Amino acid sequence: MDIWEKLYERAKAEYHPEDVSPFVMAHHVVCAIEAENGEIFAGFCIEGCSGVMNLCAERVAALNMYVNSGQTVIRRLIAFRDNPPRGDVEGSGMPCGACREFLIQLSYENRNMEIMTDYATRKTVKLGDLMPGWWGTSRYQTGQDS
Repeated sequence: MDIWEKLYERAKAEYHPEDVSPFVMAHHVVCAIEAENGEIFAGFCIEGCSGVMNLCAERVAALNMYVNSGQTVIRRLIAFRDNPPRGDVEGSGMPCGACREFLIQLSYENRNMEIMTDYATRKTVKLGDLMPGWWGTSRYQTGQDS
């Protein structure tokens, strides 16, 4: 079993769409990440009617990693709904803009993380390739806090 299969199986265990209340649904998008030290953390999407309370699976997985281990660097990420990412489906497995921004702000090293775009062929893309000219690069390079 390769690392991508381990990540897929860990995320898949979280996939069971459900209504938490008449206003909140959860577990309809799932994610697993491999941290810098090799630990695997999972997350699931939870959405409310107002929108401002929504948390994507990718951010929940990253927060689980940080809360449970203090780590901020991610090696690999897989996210999906009911099926693993497929290269023939545009955007399949791709984090939204808010997640991309959070992940790179969590650690500049995350620009090197691999994001699964086609599970069958193991095709990936690096977060940094999705964010050319990112606005925060100079802040990381100069060590400025604000």
